[in-house]
Amino acid sequence: MKTLTSKVMAGTLMAGAMALAAGSAVQAESQGVTDSEVIIGSVNDLSGIFAAVGVPATNGANMRFAEVNAAGGVHGRQIRFVVEDNGYQIPRAMQGYNKLLNRDKVFAMLLSLGTPMNIAGFKLLDPKGIPNIGPLSSARQMLQDPVENKFIGFSSYYDQVDAGVTYLAGEFDAKEICSMYNPSDFGKEIQESAKETSAKLGLSYAAETSHKPDELDFVGSLTKLKAAGCDVVAMALGVRQGITVVGTAKKLGWSDVKFLNTSAGFLDVVAAVPGGVTEGFMRLPVGFDLIARAKDEAPAKFIADYDAMFGQPAGGFAMLGYSAADTVVRALEAAGPELTQEAFVKGMETLDYFDALTDTKISYSASDHRGADDIVISVVEGGLWKELSRQ
Repeated sequence: MKTLTSKVMAGTLMAGAMALAAGSAVQAESQGVTDSEVIIGSVNDLSGIFAAVGVPATNGANMRFAEVNAAGGVHGRQIRFVVEDNGYQIPRAMQGYNKLLNRDKVFAMLLSLGTPMNIAGFKLLDPKGIPNIGPLSSARQMLQDPVENKFIGFSSYYDQVDAGVTYLAGEFDAKEICSMYNPSDFGKEIQESAKETSAKLGLSYAAETSHKPDELDFVGSLTKLKAAGCDVVAMALGVRQGITVVGTAKKLGWSDVKFLNTSAGFLDVVAAVPGGVTEGFMRLPVGFDLIARAKDEAPAKFIADYDAMFGQPAGGFAMLGYSAADTVVRALEAAGPELTQEAFVKGMETLDYFDALTDTKISYSASDHRGADDIVISVVEGGLWKELSRQ
């Protein structure tokens, strides 16, 4: 503006620019909100290697939103949940983000799945200030700058592997740590944690193997890791891949090793694979297992209601989807009837409650955008997940 010779013209243009900026800010704050509706979006995996995570999670969210809508909504607004399938592919994820942001005009994102997909999506979400709630990724980047519009549900993959390796070193005298991972942001974080935690504890980081997302032949890789004397193998693989790895190791006669998964393996079907294939498999989720608490009041009601709505058994990720949606509902209530992005973020930052369904304390603040801190170490025994330690 300083290059203009007329002060009057400069002032006029500056005023116009400020008015345009103000108008854009109002439009961004009210995107996806009317007097009768608020639109929440999700870019999820409904058909790819993590569909066993994405489908039940979005079902659980839909169930919670249906309950709220049947009761009149939040401050008179119905919640519309729009889910786009990314198939665990970045190009499809970006198509989904573009549709949700520019056509559906979503107010916030919930449960979007995949570390690389979320990171790519931030390039579209952050300029608009769109809140990203409870992504189905525990990568540290889920709270990358700017943090103001990002809220995660639980501890990072890095912290989970750190806790798991430390536990196994102490309880089982594990000394040789290894990793198997997809070479994505998701996999690299788990590989990095296994390597750096080994160094921190004075253990040996003995070997590693990397794998494509659709790879299912692990004989060569497991032979290599067995020869390296691995006591613990931290895994960052797809759901089916993880099951195949454990089953293949048993066929090879490799039984003196602990396979360690993260919250990405938070699935009851993994424990229930016929023939005891996954017996001894370990994981690091958040909250007690749903099936183990099936007779408790909150889990029992959820299991019955989920079966009535979807005609299938509820599992851990259905529970987490329901819980994440409940967090959004609570934040919408706290934001008040004059709903803006700023009011919603402030509402999220006031939440402090005990979630009876996941048996977890949930707490957010202006300086802490992570809801739960507990890391639960579990192992498959008799077709069920058994808790070993909570940290």
